[in-house]
Amino acid sequence: MTWDEMYVWLLLTGYRTLLRPVLFSQDPERIHEWTIKTLAALPKPVRAVLPLLLGKPRNPLEVAGINFPGRVGLAAGLDKDATAARVWAPLGFGFAELGTVTAQPQPGNDKPRSFRLVTSSALINRMGFNNPGAHQVAQTLAAYGMVRGSNRCPIGISIGKTKVVPLSDAVADYLVGLRTLAPYADYIAVNVSSPNTAGLRQLQQKAQLAELLAALTTEATLLSPDNPVPIFVKIAPDLSEAEIDEVVTVCEQEHVAGIIATNTTLTRPEIAPIDAAKAAESGGLSGAPLTALALALVRRITSRTQLPVLASGGIMTPADAQAMFDAGAVLLQVYTGFIFNGPAVIAGINRLSKPR
Repeated sequence: MTWDEMYVWLLLTGYRTLLRPVLFSQDPERIHEWTIKTLAALPKPVRAVLPLLLGKPRNPLEVAGINFPGRVGLAAGLDKDATAARVWAPLGFGFAELGTVTAQPQPGNDKPRSFRLVTSSALINRMGFNNPGAHQVAQTLAAYGMVRGSNRCPIGISIGKTKVVPLSDAVADYLVGLRTLAPYADYIAVNVSSPNTAGLRQLQQKAQLAELLAALTTEATLLSPDNPVPIFVKIAPDLSEAEIDEVVTVCEQEHVAGIIATNTTLTRPEIAPIDAAKAAESGGLSGAPLTALALALVRRITSRTQLPVLASGGIMTPADAQAMFDAGAVLLQVYTGFIFNGPAVIAGINRLSKPR
């Protein structure tokens, strides 16, 4: 065993034996909120020490004109309000995607709306884009001094449709989010694939997606003609191969910067029998059961396009990360893997994976 492997093993063992049992003894959403508040409150001296304990990002890469100091980033959904935006770099992330943020504040769906499938190493959520709205997130990032181009850990902001806004007005709603948040985002991720807002996934259909992306890329150029904010598109894993090909074609035609694959799934693959009752809950599934589906989607997309692919979904271990790199992904995003394996999964990917 190499030193890097021993280091990652020690981090993983410490998290799983000491911290995770305490965290997992609490309600998933309640402990999530407490964790984000705790991380957000870490003083600067503590944030300065964390890289010495957990390691720094490795394997830098430029994508869409953005200099990423590392290949593994935080997936959207963990830091919805951007309150912990300053801590993700010290934890070893090479970038962080905040949100999903809607133009208007909204409380999200009724509780309970988050479920932990421990044996299956999975989560189910039907949060429904609970967030304080684009204006408040912009104010938070401004207060932190985080503006586009100045972040040593690049910041992506995922934008979605406000629930009360009808699909016919979705383009205008997304444009509000873009205009409000573009000054603070190194890239914008367009979320048209969450299963937890009624009708949202219809925006992945060819005509609707083309209209939305044309409006967003045009507006990005108007806002900053010399350096438009890159637009990425996050898609669902539940699309057919024909639908995937159609989405990729639209993304190419509308000059997006890349594709994020994938969001959570409405299917329930590889669930342990002990988790069957929780698996019956409605919402999107993430974690280990999504790994094979997400990998297949990444392979399909990279075989179809030269657009950069950010792999997200089911990345629980450095081996999962390596498979995504081997499939052609250039960057990775982690959420559920971080919940189940803590900072060890980030350190492991940084130290043990070998990007192309």
